[in-house]
Amino acid sequence: MTQKTVTTIYWIGTILTAMWFGASGFFEITGNPIVWEITRQLGYPPHFIYLLGIAKLSGVITLLIPGKLLRLKEWVFAGIFFDIIFAFVSKLSVLGLSATGDALVALYG
Repeated sequence: MTQKTVTTIYWIGTILTAMWFGASGFFEITGNPIVWEITRQLGYPPHFIYLLGIAKLSGVITLLIPGKLLRLKEWVFAGIFFDIIFAFVSKLSVLGLSATGDALVALYG
């Protein structure tokens, strides 16, 4: 595999991840009723939802800066992984298996 192919795959994955988490962070910050209702059902307080949205949008900005902040990007990818795992476990525990589809798509997609 050439370096160009590796770079292309990296950026496609990064852009898709940024779109997913950028939309999620935007909906959390703007108080989207659907996102907030589900997150509140899981037992999370409002201040956590806002903080999570800010963290997601900050992470997305970090990911989209080419060639800079490489160590911070590692932390952002780790945070995204933990966010997906915690969302899956929270939804599985509180709402049941049928509510975990989005987390599974994010994890394996």
